[in-house]
Amino acid sequence: MSQQLPDVQASSPDVTVGLNRVGVTGVEKLVKIDRADQRPIVLMATFEVFVDLPSWRKGADMSRNMEVIDETLEAAVRDEVSGVEAVCGEAAERLLDKHDYTTNAEVRMEAEYVTREETPASERPTQSTADIVASATADEDGTREEIGARVTGMTVCPCSQGMSAARARETLRGLDVDDETIDSFLEEVPQPGHSQRGHATLTIESEGAPDVDLLDVIEVARESMSARIYNLAKRPDEDHMTYESHKNAKFVEDCVRSMAEGVVDRFDHLPTDAVVTMKQSNDESIHQHNAHAERVATFGDLEAELADD
Repeated sequence: MSQQLPDVQASSPDVTVGLNRVGVTGVEKLVKIDRADQRPIVLMATFEVFVDLPSWRKGADMSRNMEVIDETLEAAVRDEVSGVEAVCGEAAERLLDKHDYTTNAEVRMEAEYVTREETPASERPTQSTADIVASATADEDGTREEIGARVTGMTVCPCSQGMSAARARETLRGLDVDDETIDSFLEEVPQPGHSQRGHATLTIESEGAPDVDLLDVIEVARESMSARIYNLAKRPDEDHMTYESHKNAKFVEDCVRSMAEGVVDRFDHLPTDAVVTMKQSNDESIHQHNAHAERVATFGDLEAELADD
């Protein structure tokens, strides 16, 4: 008979301090998302799995965590799921159920998602990518799930553009062009401003799975910036994106507010306590630093603010 090995992780630590998150990161799994009357979406997803740890326990059961996440995700690959947030939710609930010492379990997931579309002017077939982000937290009060996306687009600085417009106005006045004609010209031909590659992140969290379509979330995030960008761009497409972005110059703050407006318009069925997270980060072209803005609010608060506005 083999001797039973001691469970060192269940012993008391030298320093009795509890930990909020203990677990594993970088777990890669294939996940299939079901689509009605279409082929399922297959994602190569990366997971993070955590539980909280009480002060009296030395370590978490890492092997048990991996066993639970493997069981859950392998089942998700065999049986198509309605959404990646559901995979996270099921895994978090299993973790909570299998660890009698923990009060909170958390699962996070990221994956690259490819969508097919057409270029805006030449109408050529192309693809765009978005990073899907999903998570779930399970505790004694229930399970909250989150779904969202991180997308890339283009922004133009309104301040820089305003200075260019002022220069153009003075130049045209010096050429004896009347103010009415100048106004018409500047309205029709937006002036240059320094541009940035922008990164918009939008997530929605609620009790259980948020009642939103992932493609709609991606669309709201993309539309919040000055212009969309494409993997393929012929000259007419480049001209289209340049014109549209300068016609719609936005600060990072404007992008976050546009996301808020898009969420309230597109997802007016959400419960008021759903939590919306909106972030915008711009890779500055004329500075060595980058610009960032964000807002976290309940759907009800956003709806009330926009109604007042």
